[in-house]
Amino acid sequence: MEAEVEDRGRVTIPAHLRRNLGITKGEKLEISSKDGAIILKRKKTVSVSDIHGSIGHFAVSIEEIEEAPGKD
Repeated sequence: MEAEVEDRGRVTIPAHLRRNLGITKGEKLEISSKDGAIILKRKKTVSVSDIHGSIGHFAVSIEEIEEAPGKD
């Protein structure tokens, strides 16, 4: 398989690879190089739903939020 470097350095990832890897439009990829190879990795993101419940249930009052350091 090969890909051509287009105007402005763009390279298209073939559709079957995108499908197999679950890469979707707008997804962020990290790019790096090692030993002359270009490496693309999914950018790691965490959503609220990913961590929901991971540290247990905590009740927080509006006053505690308002007084929190770094709120300003």
